[in-house]
Amino acid sequence: MKKLITITLIFSTISIASFARKVGETEITTEEGIEVFQNEKYYLLKKNVNIQSDRFKIKANLVKAYFDKDLYDIIKIESEDNVRLRSSKGIIANGEKINFSIKNEDIEVYGERSSLIYNSINMFSNEKIRVNNLTGEFNLEGNESELKTSTIQIFGSIINGEFITINEINEVQNLYVEDSNQVNIITDNINMFALRAKYNKKENVIELFENVKVIRGNETIIGDYANINTLTESYKVISNDKKKVKAIIINDNE
Repeated sequence: MKKLITITLIFSTISIASFARKVGETEITTEEGIEVFQNEKYYLLKKNVNIQSDRFKIKANLVKAYFDKDLYDIIKIESEDNVRLRSSKGIIANGEKINFSIKNEDIEVYGERSSLIYNSINMFSNEKIRVNNLTGEFNLEGNESELKTSTIQIFGSIINGEFITINEINEVQNLYVEDSNQVNIITDNINMFALRAKYNKKENVIELFENVKVIRGNETIIGDYANINTLTESYKVISNDKKKVKAIIINDNE
């Protein structure tokens, strides 16, 4: 039997059908009740937990909700087992485990096939995704991690960066990517590979380091370092001492 716990006056069990959440209230539905730990300032919710408030909605099978001064004041949520989070800022996150700091607007998503979508930025990982909405910092860790926007797609085991929000659109300002096997960056016209990569929005430059390969149309350039202008899509590739840059050009007319 499901229980509805409403954080308005006191925690109480009432009929779901007889209540509709009002602005400023937090509504909690759970099948196995609630345990309150007053000294530790958190309460524990189990099985088919559903929390709805003005700022977020979260579903999971195990939730630990931390409060500040009283039970009404939730400041952090730790949730596990098939977690789905929706925030009023437009964040949609899914994972095996999600930690959400309401006060600091910091979200951590864990587990295989984890995802976090924030307006125009899509993030996927098999290990960890972290986003701080206040600072714009983000971090992805784990094999086959992916960051995708409308103009670029990035694969690597570590993806760190920062975004800013302009007119409700998130724009990546800087980026660092690495992978012991291969980083892959894809734009509309260029496919790039390396062990490490950097992106700077202010300078409109992507830099590639080690085992570099740049593919554009019929051109494939291989070297140790590449500098790509994201506006003009012009680029240069160089190699270390005593090595040569290798270029492969396929003639479609043949």
